[in-house]
Amino acid sequence: MSKRVATLVLAGSLLAGCATGPGANPRDPLEPFNRGVDSFNTALDDAVLKPVATAYRDVLPQPVRSGVGNFFGNIGDAWSVVNALLQGRAQAAAESFMRVSVNTVLGLGGLLDIASEAGLERHSLDFGLTLGRWGVPAGPYVVLPFLGPSSVRDSAGLLVDAEGGVLEIFDHVPTRNSLYVLDKIDTRAGLLRATDMLGGVALDKYSFTRDVYLQRRDRLVSDLRGEEEADDYDNENYDDADVDAGAGAQETVTDK
Repeated sequence: MSKRVATLVLAGSLLAGCATGPGANPRDPLEPFNRGVDSFNTALDDAVLKPVATAYRDVLPQPVRSGVGNFFGNIGDAWSVVNALLQGRAQAAAESFMRVSVNTVLGLGGLLDIASEAGLERHSLDFGLTLGRWGVPAGPYVVLPFLGPSSVRDSAGLLVDAEGGVLEIFDHVPTRNSLYVLDKIDTRAGLLRATDMLGGVALDKYSFTRDVYLQRRDRLVSDLRGEEEADDYDNENYDDADVDAGAGAQETVTDK
């Protein structure tokens, strides 16, 4: 995602404050607007992304898809090094750096995940988590066009993620855009089962996705701060299986 697109998405979401409604969830004051964007994203996914991802899964053999996922995971590890340093977590930065080094050199440029087999832990970090690590509140829940569930803090983090992402090193625009599309399709293909399950367990997929997203992000920030649970979140407790399933489903139209 380019910096320009990220800026437009964030600006459009923040300007939608007039869409608040009475009796809204305290963490979702933009619910009427968010539901409209969620419906748009769902329609786009049903019409385009899900069919393409299904064909991708059915046509390409598993080893090829694993290689694609490992490649983009290695790119994510490189950005995690930066965020771990910004969070003041030297061990996480060192482990992420070792993952990138091992997988790039021994894993054929990241196509093989040698680091995981060697027991090196993956730290999936983004700038929204970095802001949360230093006490920036999440702010209202926001559904971004094309990108999906977020918050005001995480939306601001996307601007930095878009600029700092390793794919930005590719100066050839068609190549960079092709990699963005491939990353999106590969991510969606990996979530086909999770989203099908979500449709079967959630009476209101919007509310379920929102609650799981907020709980998961709170839990991640809480872990970074060394707390047992987030101080500002008081909602129904889902077990880890529900959280992980919902977290996967909510990334249907969200960057890795």
